[in-house]
Amino acid sequence: MKEAKKQGGLNAEIQSRIGHQLRAMYDDVVRQGVPDRFVDLIRRLDVPEGGPHLGDAGEKNHGGE
Repeated sequence: MKEAKKQGGLNAEIQSRIGHQLRAMYDDVVRQGVPDRFVDLIRRLDVPEGGPHLGDAGEKNHGGE
């Protein structure tokens, strides 16, 4: 049985251009880093409930929530 030729799709040059543009955009996002408020939130989520709080996040909320 003959395999049907794929119609549509993107040729290698177009795929390469898209990949290059996506890498450039992604690299820009990575260079921005993680905002401090997200780092603080992640740190709070990592601490088990009722456990000791680490860093500034624990001191700010100690007994306040």
